[in-house]
Amino acid sequence: MLRGDPNEILERLQQLRAADAPTHGGHVLSYVYDSGLAELDDLASAAMRAVQSVNGLDPTTFTSVAVMEREVIGFARDMLGGDEDVVGTVTTGGTESCLLAVKTARDVWRAGGGVGQPRLVAPVTVHAAFRKAAHYFGLSLDLVAVDAFTGAVTASDLVDRLGPDVALVVVSAPAYPFAGLDPVAEVAAACEQAGVSCHVDACIGGWVLPFWSGASLAPWDFSVPGVSSISADIHKYGYAPKGASVLLQRGRDRQRLQYFATTGWPGYPVVNPTMLGSKSAGPLAASWAIIHALGRDGFAELAASCARSTQALIELIGTIDGLRVVGTPVGPLFAVATDESVPIERRVDPHHWADAARAAGWMLQQQPGLTQGDGSCLAPTTHLTVTPVTESVLEQLFEALVRAADAVRAVPPVAAEAVLAALPAELLQELSAPDAPALDAQTAFGILRQIGLVAEGGDGGLPQQMAPFLALIEALPHPLTERLLTELLARVVEPPG
Repeated sequence: MLRGDPNEILERLQQLRAADAPTHGGHVLSYVYDSGLAELDDLASAAMRAVQSVNGLDPTTFTSVAVMEREVIGFARDMLGGDEDVVGTVTTGGTESCLLAVKTARDVWRAGGGVGQPRLVAPVTVHAAFRKAAHYFGLSLDLVAVDAFTGAVTASDLVDRLGPDVALVVVSAPAYPFAGLDPVAEVAAACEQAGVSCHVDACIGGWVLPFWSGASLAPWDFSVPGVSSISADIHKYGYAPKGASVLLQRGRDRQRLQYFATTGWPGYPVVNPTMLGSKSAGPLAASWAIIHALGRDGFAELAASCARSTQALIELIGTIDGLRVVGTPVGPLFAVATDESVPIERRVDPHHWADAARAAGWMLQQQPGLTQGDGSCLAPTTHLTVTPVTESVLEQLFEALVRAADAVRAVPPVAAEAVLAALPAELLQELSAPDAPALDAQTAFGILRQIGLVAEGGDGGLPQQMAPFLALIEALPHPLTERLLTELLARVVEPPG
């Protein structure tokens, strides 16, 4: 018997949702992928509701799961240039697909006689999920610097890192930070010759690049010999609800190493192709329904809308004095940096620009600068992800981006020293030392308060002005920043004391 009023509960949920960033309408240019088709959202919701009680753990019990996954994988395989030797799995998102790709490659390497700690080679622009995978599965991460101005990696720089301890090389189609298409064909050919697995992370591009119009793209999918596996998120440009992705592997024997299986306990036999056991069948059902509703032609039409909007936005940035698009972006995303070729008084800091756009109701994604292993520095940027719905709001977005740039032109970037001024010099020196002691939760939260990221009695939420926050990320040693960010996000979901 229910103890709470369902109407009151749902009303409370609506109140909570009202504080969220809008997931529809094109004002959030990151995290959400809005097709602009209300009927597609309705179909996805209905499909999820139809399998609400289904456990995706066992497709022999819930046979609908097997049928839907088989058909989703079949569509993805054809779309990504695979033949009958390519098999795969629907996962809960890009991170899980990347984790499984690394775990599989590690086990392939071990089965081939590899001993000791295997190495994962990738450009520094590879998605952070591969850092997580290397950490989880015990691989040494060997990151290759990219061009500091364009964000592009050179194929020979990756190939030169090959050796008998390399279990996997990862290239991206495209890489998220600057939307560069890595040199897949050249790297995969070298990997094939060396007997090394080569994964293409197409989590963001996999469901849109096959339909991308305009300039012809360099080959990047299973049509390229030497590509061992590809990850591609359906909950991005497949327009499915979170979380749904596919991981495709070339070769059945290879893909079987992805599985975990055990009969060594007194319960039911456990055979899992993914990290999860029990899992919702909802995102799979929604993905399946969307694929059948759109087909290749529907995906192509949505991709064409993204292409038109992306090109228009790139051209717009080219007319804004003080900003530049980084490199040669591929697909419906790109990054914007300060144009340092113009005098200082005409430059626009991308983080101030994003804050000004946010104040006007447009949410862009700020990315901190980074010093690479070779000492070169990647500039701070602001990232834009374009979706089909963007085309319907282009005029308003254009106006907002131009006004935001005009509002902050010549405003200098936030100086890290100003952000850190609230910390005593001796404490900052102690925290930045290589042998600095681990911070406990209360000390970390106290530091967050001192530098103004949370107010006294606050819940750990982020400030409205993000430029100082990004300056902090750039200024502090990575381990310290990571500990502070962990504390910040952990506090957000803690119940009150």
